[in-house]
Amino acid sequence: MPKPVALVTGASGGIGADLARELARDGYDLVLAARGVEGMQKLASELDAQSAVIPADLSKPGAAAQLAKELENRGITIDVLINNAGLGETGPFAESDPSRLSEMLQVNMVALTELTRALLPPMIARKRGGIMLVASTAAFQPGPFMAVYYATKAYVLSLGEALAFELRGTGVTVTTLCPGPTRTNFAHAAGNPNSPLFKRQSMIMSSAEVARIGYRAMKAGRPVVITGFANKLLAMSARYSPHSMVLKIAASLNTPG
Repeated sequence: MPKPVALVTGASGGIGADLARELARDGYDLVLAARGVEGMQKLASELDAQSAVIPADLSKPGAAAQLAKELENRGITIDVLINNAGLGETGPFAESDPSRLSEMLQVNMVALTELTRALLPPMIARKRGGIMLVASTAAFQPGPFMAVYYATKAYVLSLGEALAFELRGTGVTVTTLCPGPTRTNFAHAAGNPNSPLFKRQSMIMSSAEVARIGYRAMKAGRPVVITGFANKLLAMSARYSPHSMVLKIAASLNTPG
């Protein structure tokens, strides 16, 4: 691959696919990784870039290490890492599917952390590189009825901010992208397409808009970006409002329809 290369996880659709489009337009070749091969192949065919499609189920232990090894075997050097893959689930914690919770923890935190750890040292050695961690506005408060999802995104935000601080002066940047409700398949997959959170059409952004904002922020080296004025307002108010009020509001937004 003669151009700089970006790896995008969760690239079969939604924000991941639109981030891949942003990168391709900006001169990157792509490595697309996700479970949905058909979606990635369709995306690769439309991109004006050389694209490698690698099936990867990051919900399985060891999948991140296998993906990093596959890149090494193919001789692919990653200049930009987009950790976009993520899972959600809606409902009372006590009634949740244990296997789904395990997969969520594995994708949202473990695989994200392991892949970042595997690809970061070579970036530091080259004194250049960019990493994006896709979190959520859910990272800014607890989320009853999506308790584990909110907790995993709080982890992503905390990790991203810490790494951005550690890497100052290295030539490598870390940007944590925090979108609010977005028009993707996430709500259906998480089991809450009819919840109040996703019924507020005025707050829902397109995945293309989220990707554009996030990519510009990464290029500018910003450590954290919240997409949309309303989302910024809600995220900041969650930090300064009474905690009991924040919990009640989050619970009302996440209650399945």
